[in-house]
Order: sequence, then structure tokens, then C-alpha cells
Amino acid sequence: MRICRLCNNCALRFRNPFMTSTKGAPSSSRFPLWLLICASLTAIAPLSIDMYLPSFPALAADLHTDIGQVQLTLGTFLVGLAIGQAFYGPISDRFGRKPPLYVGLTIYGAAAAGCAMASTVDSLMLWRFLQALGGCTGLVVSRAVIRDRMEAHESARAYSSLMLVMGLAPILAPLIGGAVLAASGWRAIFWIHCGAAVLLLWFVHVRMEESLDVQRRRTLHPVAVLRSYWELLRDREFLGYSLAAGCVQGGMFAYIAGSPFVLIELHGIDPSHYGFVFGANAFGLIGMSQVNTRLVRARALDDVLRVALFAPCVAGLVLAGTALIGWATLPVLLVCFFAFLSGLGCITPNASALALSHQSHRAGTASALMGTLQFGFGTLAGAAVSLWHDGTALPLAVVMAVCGSGAVVLRLYGRAGMRQRSQSAT
Repeated sequence: MRICRLCNNCALRFRNPFMTSTKGAPSSSRFPLWLLICASLTAIAPLSIDMYLPSFPALAADLHTDIGQVQLTLGTFLVGLAIGQAFYGPISDRFGRKPPLYVGLTIYGAAAAGCAMASTVDSLMLWRFLQALGGCTGLVVSRAVIRDRMEAHESARAYSSLMLVMGLAPILAPLIGGAVLAASGWRAIFWIHCGAAVLLLWFVHVRMEESLDVQRRRTLHPVAVLRSYWELLRDREFLGYSLAAGCVQGGMFAYIAGSPFVLIELHGIDPSHYGFVFGANAFGLIGMSQVNTRLVRARALDDVLRVALFAPCVAGLVLAGTALIGWATLPVLLVCFFAFLSGLGCITPNASALALSHQSHRAGTASALMGTLQFGFGTLAGAAVSLWHDGTALPLAVVMAVCGSGAVVLRLYGRAGMRQRSQSAT
């Protein structure tokens, strides 16, 4: 028996951590409603990024600018995602998980309407930045809600379910965006974002229960908030596992930034076929995230993570080595990209669960800092590939190798912190 954290008067029998009901019996649903809402909140970021990518040429023509300026609207969105998460964490630890969602989704919806009515690329950049500041609340709160309701092993399985959504979004979003673009123009894409915000607000208000007890809420005093962030940065377990996931995500952002040039320009893949490569890698990520839900049932999270990290590490090193000696053929690239990105399906859920495993007293703040660090790594890795553009595959290969190898080292740092905590507890 375990006492439900949402209600002091009821008890839930956790035969399956994904299937709970207020009557104590497992639900027949594969995913409980609260986890579906969390998955929808998590999907905001990839849908906001990938859905409008097919509209770049139409955006440039309509706003009388070039593609480079339109691409900057994506960069401002990523910066907003990285910065905004740091603010919502402490707020959610003080006022609960639902109030920040009300604020964030309202900002996201209003900014999406602003994007739809933008008349210049500069105003679009501003609205996209504000849209990210609002949308990132879903990333922070969804992780915090899972940590509120589940322990480490259970939360790893829940995060794997979120990875299913994160993997499907890059496949479906460009297709949806392309269809909407053809039917109604690029502005309709942002009106859909606005409508999605309104729908999610309704679900959060009506169907999502508050997961943070009043007794566990923390002060919002600036000194206390800064102290919490400082303590988290000094926590080797939290920092090591957070950055291990961040490094691998950095490799993914490097792939997103550099693979179009490497595959289309260098190796002659037809642009219309590039989406199939992108989709195949996303399916690999989805498949491994579902394999992970089975692996963690009988194995320690860190053991699964240790093995999974070999995939991006080896794939990155092979990429760098073959690029240096001129053997980075198309088959080598495709296999290495697939191995690297598929590994995220096991790495991100387990590293996130381990990073937050001892942060239940400040899950929102910890989730926010973890997200900021990971998106920060991703932004730096993508920028490194773009700035180090030399007309070859070497910049992408080296950045992915550094990210994959760095994740292995940072996991060891987190593991050392875990042992230190265990020794202190005994």
C-alpha cells in the first residue's frame, strides 16, 4: 500500500505505476489521463518547432525577407525555451503545478496569435520568443508532476512514455504543418497553436489534479531560490545525470542543425527524401523508449543508462574517425545517426529519473534547472556546428563525438555523487 500524494484520505495500490484509479484498482487504460495531459504539455515544444518548418519559404516571401532571417525565429524560440524554464520551476514549487500552467499557456496562446498577425520578421521573432517563454512551462511542470506522483523506477517508465510523444512529434508535425500551409497559409499554423493552448488550458483546469501538497510548498524569496539553484549545481548526482542527458541532447541538436547539409548537399539525398531519414531516426528513438519501459522493471536505472550510453559514444567516435580519414560514406553516416539518436530513448528517461530521484522536496526547481541545462547544451551544440561550417561532415561528426563521449564521463560523475549520498545516509 502507498498513500496517494494527491489526497491524504485515499490509498492507491501500485500494481502498475501507469494505471491508477482513485478506487485503488488499476485502470484499463495504457496511460492514465494525467500522464496523457503531461505528454500533451511536453509536445508543445516539438510541435511549435517542427510544425512551421515547411512554411519557411512562404514566410520569407510574405514578410519580404530571406530564409536566414526566418531561421532566426527558430533560434529565438530555442533561447526562450532554455531561459524560461528557470523561472517556472521555483514558481511551481511555491504555488503548485497548475497555476504556472495557467500563466504559461495563456502567454503561449496570446503569443501564437501575435505570430499569426505578425507583419515583419522582427515582430515574428519577438512573438516566437514570448511563445517559447510560455510554452516551456509544460516541459517543467510535466516532469515535476511525474516526480510528485512516482518514485525513480516508476518515473523512468513515465518519462519513456513522454519520449514516445517527443519521437512522434518530429514525424507528424511537419506533415501537419505542410497540409495546413497548403490549405490555409502559414498564419493558420500559429492559429492552431493558439487553439491548442486554449484546449490544454481547459484540460488542465477541469481534468488535471494538483500534485503538490501544501505542506511541501517552498518559499519564493529570491535568496531561497538562488540557494536552491546553488545547492543543485553542487549536487553531483543531480548535475552529473542532468548533464549526461544534456550532452546527448546536444548531439541531437547538432544533428538537426548539420544533417540537412551533410545528407542533402554532400551526399545528394533528395530533399523530399530527407524526411524519411529524419523519420527513421525518430522511430528508432520511439522504439528504444518503449524497450526502456521493460528494461527498467528488472534492472537498476544506472545499469541501463551505463549500457545505453555506449551507443551515442561509439557512434560519435566512429563518425569523427571516418570523417577525419575521409571514410564517412552515406551508409556509415546513416547507421551512426540512427545508433546515436535511438539511444536517447533509453538515456533521457533514465538520466532524468536519476537526476530527480532525491529532489522531491524541490521537484519544480530541479526540473527547471535540468531543462535549462539540457536546452542550453543543445543550443551550444547546434551553434557550434553552424559556426564551424567548413563544407565537410567533420564539424557535425566531431560535435556529436564530443557530446557522446562527454555523456559517458558525466554519468560517472553522477554515479559518484549517488554513492557519496548513499554513504552519507548510512
